[in-house]
Amino acid sequence: MPNFATDTATLTGRSLSHIRRSPDTIITTVITPVAMMLLFVYVFGGAIDTGPGSDSYVDYLLPGILLITIASGVAYTAYRLFTDLQGGIFERFQSMPIARSSMLWAHVLTSLVANLVSLVVVVGVALLMGFRTGAGVLAWLAVAGLLILFTLGLTWLAVIPGLTAKTLDGASAFSYPLIFLPFISSAFVPTDNMPGPVRWFAENQPVTSIVNTIRDLFAQQPVGNDVWIALAWCVGILVAAYALAMATYRRKFA
Repeated sequence: MPNFATDTATLTGRSLSHIRRSPDTIITTVITPVAMMLLFVYVFGGAIDTGPGSDSYVDYLLPGILLITIASGVAYTAYRLFTDLQGGIFERFQSMPIARSSMLWAHVLTSLVANLVSLVVVVGVALLMGFRTGAGVLAWLAVAGLLILFTLGLTWLAVIPGLTAKTLDGASAFSYPLIFLPFISSAFVPTDNMPGPVRWFAENQPVTSIVNTIRDLFAQQPVGNDVWIALAWCVGILVAAYALAMATYRRKFA
């Protein structure tokens, strides 16, 4: 364990140094969700009825935008993994006396740090656009914990195409369905008026429960069963993605 922690910290520092030298990773991750937030709030916001008790559309919209930010950011995990594989970095590290799993954990932790920075930037833009919340410290910590779990789950999911893709475009393309998923959820509009099959899908996919939980925490409303459903989805995705990613890694470098 001491070797694993030291090796992971060293390799994470290597990956973070790449981001510091090339901050466009975070910039491009932030551009898409911020552009969506501007578009929906200032162009479509006035025509969207989010139901009683919703004073500001940016307040309603922000939780979904945060999840889109994460989905955009994890694509870079697959990108960086694929680049390291093509550059022979993994083979070079395989010949060194380091913990094998630390190479993957370094990429995952780098993704977590980069995504947290992106989320802070998006929340900052939302505040400039009028987002307000009376949520206390515990509510903010709960939101942060949920977003961290979601980020870790999607990042480990991104590891799989990063290890198996044949092209750079293939490694990054897996995130497109993840970015699209919030559009069929309660992220932008309530699910009440959706057609039957679409409504059923929207109400039974992970984004809706996560968005509803974050929205209720920001609004200081009871979260109900949504929080347990959201946690179950996040933990389930994390455990399944981690197991598949590690199995894929062992098969590739057995």
